[in-house]
Amino acid sequence: MTTKRKIEIYSAGCPACQDTIDLVNRIACPACEIRVLDMNDKKVSRRAKTLGIHRVPAVVVDGVPADCCAVSAPDEKSLRAAGIGQG
Repeated sequence: MTTKRKIEIYSAGCPACQDTIDLVNRIACPACEIRVLDMNDKKVSRRAKTLGIHRVPAVVVDGVPADCCAVSAPDEKSLRAAGIGQG
C-alpha cells in the first residue's frame, strides 16, 4: 500500500507561485495530496510563520518545508528529493 504524501504550496497568487503550482502538479504522483494555500489568508500566513516560511512560493511536504524554498525558488530536483512524485 502506498503512503499518501501531503503537499502544501504556499502562494500569493503571483506568476512565480503559479509556476511552482504547475511544477508540483506536473511531477506529483497519485500518492501526492496537493493543497494550494493563499498567504493572503491570515490563518494560512500564521501557519506559514510557524513553519519558518518567510517567502513565497514555498512547498511543504508532510509538514516539512522543502530545503529549496529557504534559499531559492523551488526546482524539480529539490522537490523530488523532498519526496514529491515518489509514490
